[in-house]
Amino acid sequence: MKCEFCSGDTVPRKVRKQHWLEGRLYIVENVDAEVCRGCGERYFHARTLDQIDALIHGEHAVKELLSVEVLSV
Repeated sequence: MKCEFCSGDTVPRKVRKQHWLEGRLYIVENVDAEVCRGCGERYFHARTLDQIDALIHGEHAVKELLSVEVLSV
């Protein structure tokens, strides 16, 4: 696939994704994505995003809890 930002080629990779759902932030590891070789833009299939939502809504193991600062400018 071609990147819509730089027209570079993408390659399949496993990535860490920041995912917001119902006002909460989740970090999900080992997510399938297409990543641009040129600029690094990441693309996710709708099926993959639906699987993440289902994982979060169901019973799931929590690997780690993180504290995050929220800033405003």
